[in-house]
Amino acid sequence: MRLSYIIFCVLPLVTILRMPAQPLIANEPIDGKPNILFIYSDDHAYQAISAYGSNRNKTPNIDRLANEGMLFQRCLVTNSICGPCRAVILTGKYSHLNGFKNNGNRFDGSQQTFPKLLRKSGYQTAMIGKWHLKTDPTGFDYWKVLPGQGSYYNPDFRTPKGRERITGYCTDVVTDIGLEWLKNKRDTKKPFMLMLQHKAPHRAWNAGPKHLNTFDDVTIPEPETLFDDYDGRQPVIAEQEMTIARHMRPLFDLKIFTAKTKDTNQGQRFFRRMTPEQRKAYYDAYIDENEAFVKAKLTGKEKVKWEYQRYIKDYLRCIQSVDDNVGRVLKYLDESGLAKNTIVIYSSDQGFYLGEHGWYDKRWIFEESLKTPLLVRWPGVTKAKSSNKNVVSNLDLAQTFLEMAGVDQPDDMQGHSLVPLLKGKKIDDWRKTFYYHYYELGVHNVPSHFGVVTEQHKLVRYYRTRKNRKSVDINQWELLDYKKNPTETKNFFDDPNYANVKLELQAELRRLQKHYKVPEISSEFPAK
Repeated sequence: MRLSYIIFCVLPLVTILRMPAQPLIANEPIDGKPNILFIYSDDHAYQAISAYGSNRNKTPNIDRLANEGMLFQRCLVTNSICGPCRAVILTGKYSHLNGFKNNGNRFDGSQQTFPKLLRKSGYQTAMIGKWHLKTDPTGFDYWKVLPGQGSYYNPDFRTPKGRERITGYCTDVVTDIGLEWLKNKRDTKKPFMLMLQHKAPHRAWNAGPKHLNTFDDVTIPEPETLFDDYDGRQPVIAEQEMTIARHMRPLFDLKIFTAKTKDTNQGQRFFRRMTPEQRKAYYDAYIDENEAFVKAKLTGKEKVKWEYQRYIKDYLRCIQSVDDNVGRVLKYLDESGLAKNTIVIYSSDQGFYLGEHGWYDKRWIFEESLKTPLLVRWPGVTKAKSSNKNVVSNLDLAQTFLEMAGVDQPDDMQGHSLVPLLKGKKIDDWRKTFYYHYYELGVHNVPSHFGVVTEQHKLVRYYRTRKNRKSVDINQWELLDYKKNPTETKNFFDDPNYANVKLELQAELRRLQKHYKVPEISSEFPAK
């Protein structure tokens, strides 16, 4: 055999055979179907994402999705509370139809969900992290979920084989499990749909070891309505129990412990899930500031200002861990070659109050809890750095995932696929109004209420509240104009200048309730 033949023919063949598998293979669509990665956080306010204009923090990894895809400016939730929002995403149906109206319910896993439909079409499906629907996940090839709210430190997980405790910080651990599934546990011959769902930044905002001292040297801006007095509003607004000033727990929410209190029963309970090393790092991060606060004996607005800084910094510290871990996932997609054929979606179950109206938590139809972040990167389909102002919703996600995968959308789902918007199309008949309905009663004493949202106005009816531990029917209304009054601190319902607007909104509210098959509520509208 000639030497030239060996050099030019045989050696290159040997080299090719010895080469490791190339990551670019992972980029090729499987039967033309993209992979779908849904990263979901809990209570992540859009005001705490720099791509949405945050003046509080920077989120470079989440921002990357906006820079390489589409940011939705107006993604609204149907029912601003954790479990119901998750049930809406799974089913593509409002709470009254999927049966999960409040966090006390149990999700009916036998019903139709988008993961089941994807699985039937050949996708491998996985659910990792916060589930919060009480029953076991169905429609997933793999699942490992937090029980209830889960724990920030050394969390337990429910699995088909029983409970398992994993040492570490929950946001890191959830990501570890997700990456391990992507690397070693999935069937690489199938496209995948992975729901990677974080506990953070849910109450009680326990920061991870990497960020215990983040924001120590800065003062976070206060919202304009931190000291809202609710003047001119309906009585139920002032009757809520979610203010920073009056309703936060000193130890578990605000982390106010001292050298004297850390070894009390309550102090031991606070630290009980931490290892000695974790406990020491956590204690050292807070003790000096806590001792100074106790010594200062602050009162009135100065005390609230201090408590706001403690709350918002802890909240943002949790966000920074979420952002770090989004970065870890994106890095793996790049390095593995999966990025080019994987759609990445980032969202949260609802928005959150970062001191607006003096509040923490969510639930209300007001902007900070109604609106949630939604960012989508779809390589080769969605234009980089694009922004969309259409009214979209968590109601739309099930049908969006199905169309992305080339699966037919069931007629009984109630949303609209976002795929045309992600492709840059202008849809003239896209929804112009939106229906909202919050059912839960008791927690934070937020009243049950429903309403209609338009480009400029909200018409809200509060129909049930709690007094003396009993449910009481009420009929209180508000009309908000969030273009004229962006802070939503004025009620225009009885303003004669809004008489025609009120009639139009009432008619639209009736139409939406009929369209979405909402059961009738007595005394639904005031007499004409």
